[in-house]
This record gives sequence, structure tokens and C-alpha cells, in this order.
Amino acid sequence: MSKKEVFHSTVGQLVEFLKTLPQDLPVLTSGYESGFENFYQPSIIKVKHEPENMYYEGEFQVAEEGDEVTFDAVVLRRVVRDD
Repeated sequence: MSKKEVFHSTVGQLVEFLKTLPQDLPVLTSGYESGFENFYQPSIIKVKHEPENMYYEGEFQVAEEGDEVTFDAVVLRRVVRDD
């Protein structure tokens, strides 16, 4: 499987797309079950690809020490509200 098939966008592609939008638009991410949430400051973390995971587990997981195939990715984590 090529990188192009696994990833939907790169930082460069996202930046170019965002440049075309009104600069005062808010940016949100998917909520826990439905709706949308704010997200924390983007961060770079080491992850592993696990395409066999169930959809609710996520195709990518945080890498652990000893994992063989890992890579860095920019992650936008949603704000978790505990109301």
C-alpha cells in the first residue's frame, strides 16, 4: 500500500487548502459520538498504522516502545469536555 492510499492529506496540502479560505473561519474536529468540538494545539506524535482495527479504535494508534514500524504525524486532538 502506498503512502498516497493511506493518508488523506499532508501538512503542505492542508496549508494550501486553508490559505484559500476566509481566515476568520473557526476550525473544528469530530466530536465523540456526534457533532463537533474544538481541538487542542496540534502536536507531533509517533504513531503506528493498524488498518485491521475496528472503525471505533482508529486506523492509527500511539506507538509504544518496541513497535517496529512507526512514524511521526501531526495530530489534532479534540477537546474533551467532562460536563
